[in-house]
Amino acid sequence: MSEKLFKSTAVVSSMTFLSRILGFIRDIVIARLFGAGMGTDVFFVAFKIPNFLRRLFAEGAFSQAFIPVLAEYREKGDGDLKSLIAATSGTLASILFIITAIGVIAAPLIIMVFAPGFIDEPEKLDLAGDLLKITFPYLFFISLTALAGSILNSFGQFAVPAFTPVFLNIALIGSAIWLSPYFDQPVTALAWGVFIGGVIQLLFQIPFLIGIKQLPRPRWNTQNSGVKKIFKLMVPAMFGVSVSQINLLLDTLLASFLVTGSISWLYYSDRLVEFPLGVFGIALATVILPSLSKKHASASANAFSNTIDWALRWVFIIATPAALGLIFLAEPLLLTLFQYGAFTSEHAYQASLSLMAYGLGLLPFIFIKVLAPGYYARQDTKTPVKIGIIAMVVNMVLNIILMLQFAHVGLALATALSAALNAGMLYRGLRKEGIYQPRTGWMRFSLKLLLPNLGLLMTLYWLNPNLTQWLAASGWDRSLMLLGVIAAAAAVYFVLLRLVGIRIRQLLKPMPTDIN
Repeated sequence: MSEKLFKSTAVVSSMTFLSRILGFIRDIVIARLFGAGMGTDVFFVAFKIPNFLRRLFAEGAFSQAFIPVLAEYREKGDGDLKSLIAATSGTLASILFIITAIGVIAAPLIIMVFAPGFIDEPEKLDLAGDLLKITFPYLFFISLTALAGSILNSFGQFAVPAFTPVFLNIALIGSAIWLSPYFDQPVTALAWGVFIGGVIQLLFQIPFLIGIKQLPRPRWNTQNSGVKKIFKLMVPAMFGVSVSQINLLLDTLLASFLVTGSISWLYYSDRLVEFPLGVFGIALATVILPSLSKKHASASANAFSNTIDWALRWVFIIATPAALGLIFLAEPLLLTLFQYGAFTSEHAYQASLSLMAYGLGLLPFIFIKVLAPGYYARQDTKTPVKIGIIAMVVNMVLNIILMLQFAHVGLALATALSAALNAGMLYRGLRKEGIYQPRTGWMRFSLKLLLPNLGLLMTLYWLNPNLTQWLAASGWDRSLMLLGVIAAAAAVYFVLLRLVGIRIRQLLKPMPTDIN
């Protein structure tokens, strides 16, 4: 089972990796053409609002509620399954259409709520409202895309949903390059890129649903028992699974009161953290939720616990060096990727400060992705909500305290600290309820990881050129230097990993009892 999970995770990771690479190209294009000023601040707010709601209605709360119920219905038979999918798709689409219509009509008011700092700047406020009217329908299309993706994932078709986000990046890149010259406000092209990307993503998955004979025939049916169960689970999950996104949205809200550019600095630094989070953390969570749901349905408590244990070991092996690399190479990464055209070295420096703060939260962010399914697979949505409320309140308090002292960096640090609290409480809850019982060898495993990570840090310290060299280098030379430093550090890490006795193959065996 561990090997099967690993292969599925590798498939999702590889597809997500491709999407994230295109995402970086997208951000490089945006940074080069638009910089980090009023236009980008406004667009990122207009994009973040439907993107945040997507986490609630799409791959966040909805998927966490839908997949466990779908797993139950698959056991009942094809007729019940098709009825569930038809009722769920019809009901969800109707609700989303109403929400989208309200969002488009009330766009200026929504901007005032999510970015109150724009109220005193009429030009920003008007442009943000216009862009939100274009980007808000993305919520409708991407949520239905997530429904299709959840069905495909439940049938073991992980590659297609993981590849789908590529089309959003392509749409944004194309719009930025070819559409922007046709608008009085060039960033308007980015809003249309979001709209076009949402439509294409939904259309792309339809042939694959036909291929597994699960293309829904949408019907409004709130009385369907499965639909009732999904929405009952979804309501609390909308908060619990999206706490980290709510925290990031609060960062944007408060950053709207800071100097122009702060929202963009937070966006670019968050994008770099999202790379390992998406490639590994979200990929791992995508794969283990259906697996945990099946194990819960079959009352296999030991296998349920072992799956969580397996995932946590992978988090430490992959995410720890990724976090260290993000923190240590924060400014070189931003200089290499974005410091061209309208994006200045000062923008890169300011964004690097928030990237280091966000980097501290990478491990907690991924832990949340792995630990939360331990609750949702058992259809327990209340516990993560309680934990999420505590984490969000702490984040709000820390936001105010740290923002006053460290501006946008304080907002990023508050998000990282509240994520650590969230992850810690999720872990404690699983242990307290006896749901997760760590397998033997964790102390030895943790101690062995110290040397590889120390070796990685020393390699980064020795090989990383000084700031003057980074600033003087061309884009091509920067890329070569960055790739060289990362490749050398990764080589040292994995060689030392093997020398201390941590064998990757051992984590692929069916539920090993120890990591020697």
